[in-house]
Amino acid sequence: NFSKMFDIVFEDPVTQEKQFVYQNSWGLTTRTIGVLVMVHGDNKGLVLPPRVASVQAIIMAVGITAKTTDEEKVSLFAACKTLEDELNDGGIRAKTDLRDNVTPA
Repeated sequence: NFSKMFDIVFEDPVTQEKQFVYQNSWGLTTRTIGVLVMVHGDNKGLVLPPRVASVQAIIMAVGITAKTTDEEKVSLFAACKTLEDELNDGGIRAKTDLRDNVTPA
C-alpha cells in the first residue's frame, strides 16, 4: 500500500483519527495513454477517436495555386471560417488551419 510507504493520511471525520488512505496504483493512466498512442498513431502523427480528441474536424483551404488572387484567397478563407462556425454551432469541435507554409499530405 503506497499510502503507508509515503505516509499519506487523512483525518477521519467521525473519530478524528489519522487513517491511511485507500488507493491503488496500476499505472492505468500512463498505460492507457500509451496504448491510445500506439493504436491511433503512426509516422504521420496521432489521430484520436472523436470522443477523445480536443478537435474533431480540421478545415483546410486547398486548391490555392500561384494563380490564385488575393481576393479569391480572402473569399476561400472566409468560407472556411463560416464552415468552422457552423460545425462548432452544431456541437462538433472544429478548427480552421490557414497556414500557408504547409500542404496537406
